[in-house]
Amino acid sequence: MKRVLTAAALVPVVLLILFKAPWPLFVLAISAVVILTLREYLNVTEAYGIKPFRWMSYVLAILVMLTFTICNFPWLVPWFLRGVLSWSDLCYLLAVIYGVPVVFRKDMRMAVPAAAMSAFGVIYIAASLGLLIRLRHLPQAEYLIVFILFSVWGGDIAAYYVGKNIGRRKLAPVVSPNKSWEGAIASVVASVGIALLVFHFRDSINALFTHEPDAPTLQPDRLGWAEIVLLGLITNVAAQFGDLFESALKRGAGVKDSGALLPGHGGLLDRIDALLFAIPVVWYYAELAGQFHTQINVQYLIR
Repeated sequence: MKRVLTAAALVPVVLLILFKAPWPLFVLAISAVVILTLREYLNVTEAYGIKPFRWMSYVLAILVMLTFTICNFPWLVPWFLRGVLSWSDLCYLLAVIYGVPVVFRKDMRMAVPAAAMSAFGVIYIAASLGLLIRLRHLPQAEYLIVFILFSVWGGDIAAYYVGKNIGRRKLAPVVSPNKSWEGAIASVVASVGIALLVFHFRDSINALFTHEPDAPTLQPDRLGWAEIVLLGLITNVAAQFGDLFESALKRGAGVKDSGALLPGHGGLLDRIDALLFAIPVVWYYAELAGQFHTQINVQYLIR
């Protein structure tokens, strides 16, 4: 019952922020989720006996959010940083950024694992969720956020009820004993159906968003039915692996939940684990499928 009540309270809030929040407020909301989720991830890291670089990770996560935000407004980027300022550049430098403090650690046995786990957390959480900031500022592409959310939610619901009632064959017995192949297949079917519905009504969905006056105008290519079905399939597969990965992360650390922020759900990481794999998959599929064609030069938007 706690799980249902928490979902019933959160879903309307999430949708309200998604559709109607001014863009700066949306950025703040995503950034807050990033920091809270990263905190839970670093707590799980400590359960492995590894002391992560906490404050460095928080600072880098905020910088990633800032680069996602600023690069939506190329005219805000100083001329000497144009062409080099992006979240990906920060990711390229993570080895250097985390490598320097390693030499000052007293426990050298755990110093490199600490740097590796901390750097992974920034990419895993901040770089993934930051793509939502980009999508929210691209008119005619916002429907992709709705697709991601509904695909993951619908897939989870289908997997739960089908797996609970007719699930027999274990999907990943070591990592998540309750998941079944029957539930996984039902989840794929649900996500493909949601993909077909969202893409059919994407113009109506885009009209629900509050748009910024300076946002670029997109001219996305129209996807065929086969491309939409493929997107629904790979998004669901990515989401299921995201869920299983987080389960493996917790099982290796010997913890049941990543946190206790959401009654009945555990922590934020427990709730959005599938999204963290699904978001980048959808972004890059959409980019390859020509969904980000614009009428202006936006070389900084697609970096």
